[in-house]
Amino acid sequence: MAVNTLADIFDALRRRPDVEAPNLQAWDATDRLLLETAVQLGRAGTAVAVIGDRYGALTLGASELLAPDSLRVHQDLVTGERALRLNAAELSARREAAGLPADSAGSGFVQLPLGPELLAGADTVLLQLPKTLAELEEIAAAVAGHAAPDVRLLAGGRVKHMSLGMNAVLERYFVSVQPQLARQKSRVLLAAGPKTATAAPRFPVVEHLDGLDLDVAAHGAVFAGARLDIGTRFLLTFLPAMKPAQHAVDLGCGTGILAAMYARQFPSAAVTATDQSAAAVQSALATARLNGLADRITVLQDDALSTFPDGSVDAVLLNPPFHVGAGVHAGAGLKMIEAAGRVLAPGGELWTVYNRHLAYLPALERHVGPTVVEGRNPKFTVTRSTRSSR
Repeated sequence: MAVNTLADIFDALRRRPDVEAPNLQAWDATDRLLLETAVQLGRAGTAVAVIGDRYGALTLGASELLAPDSLRVHQDLVTGERALRLNAAELSARREAAGLPADSAGSGFVQLPLGPELLAGADTVLLQLPKTLAELEEIAAAVAGHAAPDVRLLAGGRVKHMSLGMNAVLERYFVSVQPQLARQKSRVLLAAGPKTATAAPRFPVVEHLDGLDLDVAAHGAVFAGARLDIGTRFLLTFLPAMKPAQHAVDLGCGTGILAAMYARQFPSAAVTATDQSAAAVQSALATARLNGLADRITVLQDDALSTFPDGSVDAVLLNPPFHVGAGVHAGAGLKMIEAAGRVLAPGGELWTVYNRHLAYLPALERHVGPTVVEGRNPKFTVTRSTRSSR
């Protein structure tokens, strides 16, 4: 089989190590539209930067279709980074099996944080539009500030998730923003002419939460921004009932509010704030520093505690997501519950807050141990699960 068409590339893609399910796909029509638009606009052979590639469709597709002078990529989620590397290896293996040169299988990309190294000299930027305007603003500011003066930013998304607010954000940073014709329920916004920045970078945003007396920092991609989301607010009311731990983990830490408040409540505890999002980890680090807790809180970008040894922590705090990408799916939360059960030492506790409609109790009992409902309100349930002996 000749592995040299976009269909061949997409066929090789998988989501692992992220959640996989029959209704969850590793690419979408926006990936295809972005790549085909780039070809139509004559962007082949340019220095390409890819932002927001979920599992490798844009990066591996750009490598094949655009033959870029250089190919740099930023993915906020560590699961996306790992999936891209795994998919590149799979595509390379398929090429070798087909008698094609493996070095053209997308292995020439470099994964980098959002910033100057990613964008310096980039002529073409391919962007899967993010879910929030704050994340789009942070990305647009970075592209306008660091990419080549003649850069073309191709920002694509599913029409149902796009808004005029996205155009407005891009227009603050680019002279020209032109919506392209929609196809297969996806659309590309073409931005050109980066404007010169007139103010200092806005991110991370910092807000003081009076109710907690806590300064919170948030990069654009972090859930709830610098605000206190209502699930975390409810879980924090149970903080006095928690046992002190030698090592506690804020799993899916976001801006690090739970980590910071636990560290304050239990001064002798070592606390790790971990998330699959680079923006979340950087936000949690900034939050710890702002509140004088940087010596107590370690931050780590990881996928569901994959680098933690079994039985290595005494307490886990968890406010799991119930979305995977733009779709409602409990798989991410279940994966985190299973991970918490693995890393907890016998007698260790998992405190979880979750939407009342989610049936997590059986999973908590199965993967962790005896589970008690500590509280409910109209939206959320809080449980305490005690790790059974192994």
